[in-house]
Amino acid sequence: MTETSEGLDNYLAPHYIHRSNWLRAAVLGANDGILSTASIAIGVAAASATREPVVLATLAGLVAGALSMAAGEYVSVSSQTDVEKADIEREKQELQEMPEIELERLAEIYQERGLKRETALTVARELTQHDALGAHVRDELGINEISQAKPLQAALASGAAFTLGGMLPFLVTLFLPLKHLEYALYGFALFFLIILGAMAARTGGSSIGKAILRITFWGTVAMGLTALVGYMFNVNVA
Repeated sequence: MTETSEGLDNYLAPHYIHRSNWLRAAVLGANDGILSTASIAIGVAAASATREPVVLATLAGLVAGALSMAAGEYVSVSSQTDVEKADIEREKQELQEMPEIELERLAEIYQERGLKRETALTVARELTQHDALGAHVRDELGINEISQAKPLQAALASGAAFTLGGMLPFLVTLFLPLKHLEYALYGFALFFLIILGAMAARTGGSSIGKAILRITFWGTVAMGLTALVGYMFNVNVA
């Protein structure tokens, strides 16, 4: 590697878009795990005089939430995959039946991106000769290795992240004093959410302050409303 290329590598800022698929699923899972499990615990703690109902409800919410998150993520991302595959099959057929029209369509795409007509047509022809389907899938359909849906990866990331996130408030229900437990749950959950927001922002190379503010605000709203419901239906389970 030359000195120029080394200097260029040091100068250029890194990009994080390749992490977007698994990062989105992991952050969503962990955030939901902390928030939903803590919210359940807060709601039950506000309506209970003993620890057992709080622990049981929190554990049930943790298990059900993790399975639901993994299954839901797999189904939704699989649906996206089905759409992508169907579009690719249609593109294959169009390339076989009307290659000239498809070549023209590709050239128009490059023109819209700023190339001159002649240049766009030259680029379209060369890419078509190299890999016609790949060029159309990438530039016409907008599907690439980074954005392509991966159902199993998304499901595993979401389920595991939800479990890890949900374990944190669950441990709080096990070991902290029962008196004012809902306030302790809120405080710890907020702390966990702030840590998660900061880690996610750092991993994705985005603003840490903005991520913390967003996650703190919506976490407070969700847990506050759940606690309110618990107080309104206070049954003092003995």
